[in-house]
Amino acid sequence: MRQVVLDTETTGLEPAAGHRIIEIGGIELVNRRPTRKTFHRYINPERAVDRGALEVHGIDNDFLENKPLFADIASEFLDFVDGAELVIHNAEFDVAFLNHELARLADAPAGIRERCGVLDTLALARRLHPGQRNSLDALAKRYDIDNSGRELHGALLDARILAEVYLAMTGGQASLSLEGQADVAQTTELSVERIDRSGLRLRVRSADAAELSAHAAMLARIAEQAGAMMQWEQGENNEEPATDTY
Repeated sequence: MRQVVLDTETTGLEPAAGHRIIEIGGIELVNRRPTRKTFHRYINPERAVDRGALEVHGIDNDFLENKPLFADIASEFLDFVDGAELVIHNAEFDVAFLNHELARLADAPAGIRERCGVLDTLALARRLHPGQRNSLDALAKRYDIDNSGRELHGALLDARILAEVYLAMTGGQASLSLEGQADVAQTTELSVERIDRSGLRLRVRSADAAELSAHAAMLARIAEQAGAMMQWEQGENNEEPATDTY
């Protein structure tokens, strides 16, 4: 199974108000393991970044001025995500912006869901932790994932954190290195400590006649229902096993 953990940063909150994507970050997972493949692009939105958005991600107009347009990176982006399941926190926000960008292009799918499945980790977290805070920061804290470098939002950084959160939420965490690779599993050496039983003597109580009779009756019932004798009754050696004292 191929998935892409995805995040975007934008000029504001509403694509209908003309706001645009300014950053896309994606990390590929194959069979729940991170690979070397990532996607990260800054994008010139052809408009100003709102002050409120700037306070969240710190990406200003001067930085974006010489970056490519979405149309310039659209083909590369679609090739990267094609056929994958997109894993996104608060997916409807990012999907709305992606669809808004695609709608501006002549030869593009009508919506990102024509190319990809979408899994919303916010909806998943709300099912798993009803009534609790389920922001990315709150989930990282809940699952003991280091997000100390997240002073400001960033698409690739947030995608890395979300990948670890998603894997932890869905049955096992895979730590991601800074290069987007799975960390090499550490081999744990097990030591065996022998227990001194030299002074230990346990009394073994043998079955009495009533218990032996009940046991024989149960074996007879099993043999009758199975239509065959017990395997040990068919062997040549019918000696009782020795009883040890520990």
